[in-house]
Amino acid sequence: MMASSPPKLSHKEEIGPKTSGLVPGKETGGSSSGNIVGIKIREIRSTRRLSLRRLAQRSGLNINTLSLVENGKSSPSVSTLQQLAVALDVPITAFFTSEPDQKRVVFMPHNSRPQAAFGAACMENLGKDLAGNAVQPFVVTLDKGGTSGSEMVVHTGHEFVYCLSGKILYVIDGIRYPLEPDDSLIFESHIPHHWENLVDGESRMILIFYPADRRDNPEEHHFHFANGTP
Repeated sequence: MMASSPPKLSHKEEIGPKTSGLVPGKETGGSSSGNIVGIKIREIRSTRRLSLRRLAQRSGLNINTLSLVENGKSSPSVSTLQQLAVALDVPITAFFTSEPDQKRVVFMPHNSRPQAAFGAACMENLGKDLAGNAVQPFVVTLDKGGTSGSEMVVHTGHEFVYCLSGKILYVIDGIRYPLEPDDSLIFESHIPHHWENLVDGESRMILIFYPADRRDNPEEHHFHFANGTP
């Protein structure tokens, strides 16, 4: 059963540090995909018997932000989803669909990929319903100005990146790795890293998370999509 809409809260009731995972100018007036995601977040929170305030404490997110997301009035960034996935102990794929059937083999036709738009990015899930979420593959499309934010990102496991189009800069432990089409990168994702779209138009990449521990979603604190130019 879906929990009732949380009451409006004042800024004085913020809990935890403000996250840079929100997209300036883009987290107002939620899209249809954002509304669907918000509903799913509220369903999962309700199932786990967590109050909005408690989820804010566990995720480190602004309680007002959570209220807006759940009510479809704000489109969450991927960073926000990452933090919520960890706080709710679910993979990020849980926000793309409801009640998935666990599969040992996943065939994904190109025109059937579950996708969701968040700010200046669109994520297409290539491993929907894979049992155990041992591998989490996505196609990520970045608009102009797409970036992981001003803070360096760390999480467990490994990360694989394959540039499909455009040009994407990864900075890992202070070293710059510009990726052009057909370039790839794989690294231990506990090393601080950051990325950004370098072209004026669209860039696309294949992104694969390899969790070190299946209980620890590799999405934690990963994407920020704090785009300076939405």
